Amino acid sequence: MLENKKSARTCSPQPQFRVYCKQVNHFIPSPPKPLRVAVSSLLALLLLVFAKPLAAFQADSVITDSLLLLKKQYITKRAANDPPVIDGKMDDPAWELVEWGGNFLQRFPDAGKSPSQQTQFKILYDEKNLYVGIRAFDDPAKIIRRMSRRDGFEGDWVEVEIDSYLDHLTAWSFTASVSGVKGDEAITSNGDNWDSNWDPIWYFKTSIDDKGWIAEIRIPLSQLRFAEKEELVWGIQIQRRHFAKDEISTWQYVPRNAPGWVHLFGEMHGLQGIKPQKQLEIQPYVVGRFETFEKEEGNPYATGFRRGFNAGLDGKIGITSNMTLDFTINPDFGQVEADPSVVNLTGFQNYFSERRPFFIEGKNIMDFPLSQSIAWGDHNSDNLFYSRRIGHAPQYNPDLADNEYADIPDNTTILGALKLTGKTKKGLSIGVLESLTEKETAEIASGDDRKEITVEPLTNYFLTRVQKDFNKGNTQIGGMITSVNRKLDENHLHYLHKSAYTGGIDFIHNWKNRTWYISGNAIMSRVNGTEEAIKRTQESQEHLYQRPDADYLRVDSTLTSLSGYSGTLKFGKGGNGHIRFQMGSTFRTPGAELNDMGFMRQSDAIYQFLWSGYQMLKPWKILRTFAFNVNQWTNWDFGGRNTYVGGNFNTHLNFKNFMSAGTGSTHVWKQVSNTDLRGGPALIYPSLTSLFYYFNSDRRKKLSGGFEHDLQFGRHNYKNESAVYVWLEYQPLNALSISLQPAYTATKNEMQYVTTEDFNGTPRYVMGGIDQNTFSMTVRLNLNITPDLTIQYYGQPFTSNGSYSNFKYITDSRAENYFDRYHLLEAGNIVYNEPADIYEIDETADGQVDYSFSNPDFDFVQFRSNMVLRWEYIPGSTIFLVWSQFRTGDLHLNDHSFETMSTELFNIVPRNIFLLKLSYRFVK
Repeated sequence: MLENKKSARTCSPQPQFRVYCKQVNHFIPSPPKPLRVAVSSLLALLLLVFAKPLAAFQADSVITDSLLLLKKQYITKRAANDPPVIDGKMDDPAWELVEWGGNFLQRFPDAGKSPSQQTQFKILYDEKNLYVGIRAFDDPAKIIRRMSRRDGFEGDWVEVEIDSYLDHLTAWSFTASVSGVKGDEAITSNGDNWDSNWDPIWYFKTSIDDKGWIAEIRIPLSQLRFAEKEELVWGIQIQRRHFAKDEISTWQYVPRNAPGWVHLFGEMHGLQGIKPQKQLEIQPYVVGRFETFEKEEGNPYATGFRRGFNAGLDGKIGITSNMTLDFTINPDFGQVEADPSVVNLTGFQNYFSERRPFFIEGKNIMDFPLSQSIAWGDHNSDNLFYSRRIGHAPQYNPDLADNEYADIPDNTTILGALKLTGKTKKGLSIGVLESLTEKETAEIASGDDRKEITVEPLTNYFLTRVQKDFNKGNTQIGGMITSVNRKLDENHLHYLHKSAYTGGIDFIHNWKNRTWYISGNAIMSRVNGTEEAIKRTQESQEHLYQRPDADYLRVDSTLTSLSGYSGTLKFGKGGNGHIRFQMGSTFRTPGAELNDMGFMRQSDAIYQFLWSGYQMLKPWKILRTFAFNVNQWTNWDFGGRNTYVGGNFNTHLNFKNFMSAGTGSTHVWKQVSNTDLRGGPALIYPSLTSLFYYFNSDRRKKLSGGFEHDLQFGRHNYKNESAVYVWLEYQPLNALSISLQPAYTATKNEMQYVTTEDFNGTPRYVMGGIDQNTFSMTVRLNLNITPDLTIQYYGQPFTSNGSYSNFKYITDSRAENYFDRYHLLEAGNIVYNEPADIYEIDETADGQVDYSFSNPDFDFVQFRSNMVLRWEYIPGSTIFLVWSQFRTGDLHLNDHSFETMSTELFNIVPRNIFLLKLSYRFVK
């Protein structure tokens, strides 16, 4: 929980098979595609059996935790007439009204022990504010004053966390670094989610003296949500990071193996006569924009430059003491960092994280994940709400005749959006989102003639999310409804769904002090449209009803609606002790369709998963932490076909010299793809083994780094891959950090889909051997001129080339012998037509071309970068000065070397975007 949040913020580049943070206690594996399930289950059982002896040397930790886990209380008082001045000194007389709180204990690394340096605090309040003063004892020479952008959490910091609802699930976190940089997060799901995109208005100052350092904090009550009562009790936690020792200590001790976080806070008493402050914030903005790009002769829309002006409004209104309405009118996201580059050869859509502030803040309230298993997997990104559907690129691409040019918007305009979020006194959480996107048109020019064609209809997006707490938050029951409605008044748009609806219910129940849990959900979806639209959905990559060997499915071209279902059930042990585990299953029926407002990778699937992990709770010998886990997965389709059997193990070590290392391996015994032939029959792949190992240096140093190496070996050499990820961070000054993340992947895959062609009325599923090399270099620079004035740079050159050979077509996709599944096209059957850049196939060797297909070789290069100067000139009000540059090319090179590709990349005329954005936040 907490370690995953801040003990080691930076995660490694995401390799293909897993995602992990450097704090090893919360490693989450992600399988590739797959002895039997029983072998992996036996590994999990052995882990549970033999972990007891492994834990024997730490048996005292259970006793220690049981003695220390007593809720502390702090008594605050009102600073009636003379509240403290926030200057970082704590020398105001008001502070004498209350006693010091203290006696902090380590949570990491040596849980339950006294910290290397103690911490004390005092808390006051008045009718408008909460005041917190924190004394962090230390040797002044050893205080680390690293700076970062907001929510960077670098260097020494202290943090106040407040459960003002006292629901034992939700809290608000305010982090003050000694360098003056703010951090703030909305904590939900009892500590499972930390939303750093919540940016309240609050104030603090710090100072350093011969005893250490002081943070003096003022939190307006308008930034908190609480019930209206004569006397209140709030959950409270104070914690501190001692950077030099990489140590976390807390006022209210919470064991590292605790099943939760917020419900274990201490309590703050003495709050009397304060009333919830109805929040009112209005933030108008204006944007000036100038673009330069390549000029194209004859194209009236490619003149080489473009300028524009825009304005909009963001706001926040406290409807009641517990409910807040956020709204935006004509939002602008020009300052948002670009998505990473990717080459997708799978046929499935890519999942990209949300980066736009309006949709990120409070995202956890709107989440309804379909699976979210610890064992991980492709299905874990599935969600009823995928906010990037709102404002996406227009979906219709008009066909252009010769000498025609089109001006197509990059994104759909969001006319307005609002979110209503909050929690009632009786524990009912409510989230409502409503958004309207504009009808978008493309202008098409042919000589002096101009015409317009709609490329995206007027669309309404709506969702409601509710959750009810019972039994002090040990039980939650919730539900969600989403709807998408499009105004399809033009025939060429009738391939889209006219409407799409989803509804789901979910629950989680914890017992035995939240040690054990069971959770689940059930979801229904329905899409409506013309016969063309629903047929298109049935045949899409997510469904593939046309598969010839799926006798339980058929394409029905008369349907005007399609319905489906999904569900998940999980059971596990979430804490208390060294062992945790989770087992469960999740499914998507063939007709399930979520991609109008949600995200779903694939339907017609049943997944079973098992995860079991051991974690060391106290340092031992050379280790600070140690974690080991095993995982097992099995998949089926709704025809009863077993499509996947796989399992893995991995282990992660963090040493007392602050270095870390880990390794693991995955083996896939069985993998059958229903989708790789794009509507063809299921294809059996040989077994696959993968291996990874990594090493990271001490991240406290000014210069740190690490690497990771991933390997894959497919039986019969059908696939081999080697991927190397490196990270380097350099902090020459407290105010300056530079990071480099080069990555290189070399893949040889003999079974890469190329195309489907017709051969005398029979489909030919053509595969090829691909030799693909991908290189990227992610560069980041952060410069803090002051805590509120920062310059941030992100850049990523990206190159990927693929050379195809050994073309073949599928003959018997499920033959027992791998080499009987295809026929290799030999020299007499295939000819490369260089002038036309196509391959011509003569299967019968009669001198006649039976079919042909385009040369699939590619040389893709891209460079994306953002440089943002951000000045928060008063709290909540900002100026952004942004320079973005994009270079993209799909080249056709004879020389596929990286040297040639890199040269060609920077020969591409870039698209530059310069913008100046000014916002001002009015607060009442």
